[in-house]
Amino acid sequence: FADPKKKTATMISALSRQAAARAAPLAARNQQRRGIINWMVNYPDKIMEIKKLQMKGGTCQAEQNPTWLKQPGDHLTWMFGAALVGFGSIQAGIGMYRLATGKGKKD
Repeated sequence: FADPKKKTATMISALSRQAAARAAPLAARNQQRRGIINWMVNYPDKIMEIKKLQMKGGTCQAEQNPTWLKQPGDHLTWMFGAALVGFGSIQAGIGMYRLATGKGKKD
């Protein structure tokens, strides 16, 4: 006669094989439903279009024609950054003046 533990292990093994066989088609059916991920993965590649503008003047990055000012929105970004730095410098200067002279204190 067969050992009852082996018989139980064999039954469990057979049941797990059947469950895996039934679950495999379900997993394969739902595998490629991506929604927004699919849109992000298949996004058009525009790298070479952008690189053409950067590579136009070769690798020379002179101060007269810097690489970072060649794209359409670069001047606006530069002006915004310069305005922030200027505003911060003026505020720091006002603060140092007030510290040095004692003006603007809250009593």
